[in-house]
Amino acid sequence: MKNNTLKGDIMEIWDAYDRDLNHLGTTLTRGEPILQNQYHIVVEVTLRHQDGSFLAMQRDWSKHGGPGLFEITAGGSVLHGETIEAGAMRELQEETGITVTELIPLYNTSNDVNQTHYFGYLAETDVSKDSVTLQETETIDYRWIEPDKLAEFIASDRVVNGTKERVWPQIEDLL
Repeated sequence: MKNNTLKGDIMEIWDAYDRDLNHLGTTLTRGEPILQNQYHIVVEVTLRHQDGSFLAMQRDWSKHGGPGLFEITAGGSVLHGETIEAGAMRELQEETGITVTELIPLYNTSNDVNQTHYFGYLAETDVSKDSVTLQETETIDYRWIEPDKLAEFIASDRVVNGTKERVWPQIEDLL
């Protein structure tokens, strides 16, 4: 069994922030407890194709929090020393193989229970739809969802709650 402080073969180290997004000058390690009043940053990128469809990624069966379910984002934790935008672009590239040069901010919200600041973005692409690549241990499948089917897809039991709670209210108006 892999050490849960690893993502793939790399130990993840994050910068620590307070509730008001002030950098605390300390770091956190994936899999280790986060002290009270400390937070880390998670980025979520929703990818829209030039034809209007949205990319849905299926989570690996080994993932905590919705194994095998779909999310309408690619994302993860921002690494120590990384800017929020650079973390978002890196996560999108790692999980989908798609590189973008621009991110459109959608939301910034905090969750006190899991001590996380979420930053959501929209990115647009014109790449071939079959050029998506999967990240081992992170994603196992993908599909492009047409705009007129997106509400029904997100409301289904095949989609993680984070997509329903944080992402959908922000992208619903984009349809």
